[in-house]
Amino acid sequence: MARRGFLAELQHQARVSAREAQRRQQAAIREHNAAVRRAEQAHKAEQRAAAAYARATEAERKRLDREAKAAHVAAMQAEVEERNAALAIVYEEIDGILEATLAVDDYVDLETLRRTVEHPPFDRAELEAPLPEPRPIPTPPEPELPSVEAPKGLLGRKKKHAEALAAAEAQLATAKEQWRAELETLPSRRSAQAEEYARKEAQRQAALAEEQARYAEQCAAREAEVAEHNAAIDTLVANLGYGAVDAVQEYVSIVLANSVYPEHFEVRHEAAFDPSTAELRLRALVPGPEHLPTIKAYKYTKASDEITATPSSQKERKDRYAGAVQKVALRSLHEIFEADRRGLIKTISLEVGADTTDPATGKPTYIPFVAVAAQRDAFLEFDLSGVVPAATLDHLGAAVSKNPYDLVAVDPSGVRRS
Repeated sequence: MARRGFLAELQHQARVSAREAQRRQQAAIREHNAAVRRAEQAHKAEQRAAAAYARATEAERKRLDREAKAAHVAAMQAEVEERNAALAIVYEEIDGILEATLAVDDYVDLETLRRTVEHPPFDRAELEAPLPEPRPIPTPPEPELPSVEAPKGLLGRKKKHAEALAAAEAQLATAKEQWRAELETLPSRRSAQAEEYARKEAQRQAALAEEQARYAEQCAAREAEVAEHNAAIDTLVANLGYGAVDAVQEYVSIVLANSVYPEHFEVRHEAAFDPSTAELRLRALVPGPEHLPTIKAYKYTKASDEITATPSSQKERKDRYAGAVQKVALRSLHEIFEADRRGLIKTISLEVGADTTDPATGKPTYIPFVAVAAQRDAFLEFDLSGVVPAATLDHLGAAVSKNPYDLVAVDPSGVRRS
């Protein structure tokens, strides 16, 4: 039998991811709000208790001790309630396997599975702008003769002035010599500056070209992936119009991939279509009974200050597992017939079983629990919101295990057509 195809696997993973993301978000919000409330309550209670204890007499302190113990008991009981609420959700999801699909239109419009290319922004945008050009090395101004102050005093003023002027002219000569030397270095310095800028700019442009090539390659890969995906949709739509075997099987796998079961009771499907009889042979693989939760409820024992789990009875486990197996059978038939608007599938031959461990040999084995054949027109007349699954399967002439929890198998070969 054909397992889940490429498109179906993508669809299934998307559905599972969406379910898990929603569940995690809701759980995180609940836990955050609860934690904030608990912290605020604990802080206020601690402050009140400390203040009251400091003021209290001996008798009052005994009373406060009793109140503290009562608060602890209340906290433990609240934790029990929280655990039992989470457990109730698990069992509600398993028990509601059939009801969960009845309000949903299982038809899959293949056009909605098309994808468009979404490219992220170029992640090296800082390389796109040219480097700022360096400020040109300026030409130093030609030195001028330093000003010479008039000498002070009455004696030797002329000589002092001559000496000061000579010193200024010597200083000017030295400055001009340095200036001319600096002028001679300007061309090489300016050239080196230009070369350094050109080198860094070339490095930037090379890095930009390399990063743009990488980005273009990634964009091309995304476009090719989307084009391949959409081409597969085109092929599937065309082939489904002709009732091609592979297309029918792929569409069925997409429909069933959309059907997300409870986290604690995941179901897988395998299908094969026979165009000569318009019959779909379908196998639904359910978890073995060992995967079913075994806790009925949690309780707090005050004497031992412990939270303990109360196991569910054998009858409760057997009834829940048998009910889940039967509901998987009806849900699988319902989802395929409802989704097949073209009416390509006239009959479904279904087995529901588990890949589990043979208790006698300890080896992996497959055990069928339900075998049923259903015709499209007759089955679509049923109102599954008001049926008893065991009675419906009996009406269809199904072979149903009397005790799937204990791995009692059925013989699928004797199932009659409905």
